[in-house]
Formats: sequence, C-alpha cells, structure tokens
Amino acid sequence: MEQADSAPVFEAVIVPHRSLTRRGLAILIVILATLCSLIGLRFWLMGAWPVACFGVVEIGLAASLLLLNARRARASELILLSEDALRIVRTDMRGRRKESVLPVGWLNALLEELPGRVPRLLLVAHGLREEIATSLGEAEKRDLSVALAQALHRLRNPRFDNPQL
Repeated sequence: MEQADSAPVFEAVIVPHRSLTRRGLAILIVILATLCSLIGLRFWLMGAWPVACFGVVEIGLAASLLLLNARRARASELILLSEDALRIVRTDMRGRRKESVLPVGWLNALLEELPGRVPRLLLVAHGLREEIATSLGEAEKRDLSVALAQALHRLRNPRFDNPQL
C-alpha cells in the first residue's frame, strides 16, 4: 500500500471533453423544441396530427439524450504515480469513487493497437491489466502513454547529479 507521505511523481487528471456549457445546452434544447414545435404545428394544421405527436416524443428523446451526455461529463479519472504504487481513482457521473492500486515494480504502460479503432491504453503489472483513459482520443492517449512511460523510466532510473561523486 502507498504511504500517506509519499509524494506523487506523475499526476494526470482525465475528464471527458464536452463543448457545451449548461447555458449552451439549455439554449440548444430550447431551439430544438421550438423548431420541432413549429414543424409539428404545421403538420397539425395540415391535418396530419400524428406527426405532431411524434414531434413531442422526438423533443423529449433529444432533450434526455443531451442531458445524459452532459451528466457523463462529470466523470473523471485521476492517475497518481508515486515511488510505491500507481493509484487510479475513477469517479463516475453519479459521484461514486472507485480506486485501484497497482505496484510500480513491474508496471508498464502499453498502447494496444486495434485495427480501425482508437488504441487502448493498458497498465500491465504481474498479470494485472487495467485500461485507463477510455474517454480520450487517439492523439491524447498516445501523449499520455509517452508521458507515463517516461515517468516510469525516471522513477526506475534515478539520475543523481552530485558533483562530489
């Protein structure tokens, strides 16, 4: 286990990217509702009232999916590398936390290439495999993989710059 006084050597906070703010999301939902209502009203006046009913369902479905997407932005992943262990603290969209601890001794960061898909970033140590950074894109995963591999290398191969030696 990691000691409380062990300072992190590497730290990464991963949050999913969402481009809309709460205000922007509200504006988008109002615009969608207005446009669908106008289209539904036009069909209602033409005598095709079932189209208006489907429009109401469409507005509700679009709004609920947009709100679900916004709620998922609350999820995060914290990666802390210290001299003793690597801790992965995951927080889901409901605020529940789950923590995993991996020993540093034989830990490696591997980028598993999948044909036609975004590669998976795996932490492997003594038969333990833990996937991290699932919400990142390909370029971000590659950057995180390189940074984590460099931090592990610096941790295993300390450089003592002592002029007296």
